[in-house]
Amino acid sequence: MPQVPNQLTPDKSVRHLFGSKMRAFRKAAGWSLKRLHEEVRLSVSHLSRIENADAMPPPELPALLDAAFGTDGIFAELYRVASHERHPDQFQRRMDLEARAVTLREYSGQIVPGLLQTEGYAEAQFRTYNPRATEAEITKLVADRLARQTLLLGPEAPEYAIILDQGVLQRGFGGPVVWHKQLEQLAASTHTANGVVRILPFAHGGHGLMGGSLTLMTLGDGAQVAYEESITTGTLLEESHVVLDRERAYDRLAAHAWPPARTADYIHSLMEAQPDEQPPQPARVG
Repeated sequence: MPQVPNQLTPDKSVRHLFGSKMRAFRKAAGWSLKRLHEEVRLSVSHLSRIENADAMPPPELPALLDAAFGTDGIFAELYRVASHERHPDQFQRRMDLEARAVTLREYSGQIVPGLLQTEGYAEAQFRTYNPRATEAEITKLVADRLARQTLLLGPEAPEYAIILDQGVLQRGFGGPVVWHKQLEQLAASTHTANGVVRILPFAHGGHGLMGGSLTLMTLGDGAQVAYEESITTGTLLEESHVVLDRERAYDRLAAHAWPPARTADYIHSLMEAQPDEQPPQPARVG
């Protein structure tokens, strides 16, 4: 079903400008989205998402629009700029898309993904990242992260598959007790009703996703997007051929990752080396 039209702000981004021009020329021609579909052979739902600035146009669409509307390259020019533009709020948009996803696939090479973090691990990570953060800032960050985890609960929860580099399991946050609880959480998550967690072993060697993390999302209408993240930045990828490249890289890793049962056994072996309670404090003298 087509979306209710958004109030576009063409001065906000080229993506919005593309959508507003597409809507304006379509209405000037007296066409419905269904009629436009007949011209460009893109689904009505996908056209609606492009008009609403909720999706990047596929590479072939601009030329088809220029031909359909007789716009002499306007859409081709807009696309060239839009395809290099960073979304004005990529992380928030990633959260919005994640909430609508029916499947989530993620690779993480350095830290436990936010959807699987314990409260203690999340707090320690935020404090390590920004030692100058106030208590109020840390409290809000942790609360937001824990609230996000409700995505994986309930009958409408998406299917998820997470691959962790083995190095993630070699470096904890927050000390032995916090790390033990995080390992316990991961072990319980290796095989659930709607998801699996697997480890990519060191023995696999180098691969195409080293240096960051990747999330692949499939939405209810079949649209697929990807989100890459480094230390302080994230990039939302929506062009179909780019997302396909990332999917292929993820699938290659998945072929070499340990199965959930072996992953759980490995995590339990690490837990045995970690205390699950605070060590006794030495008695004070004097």
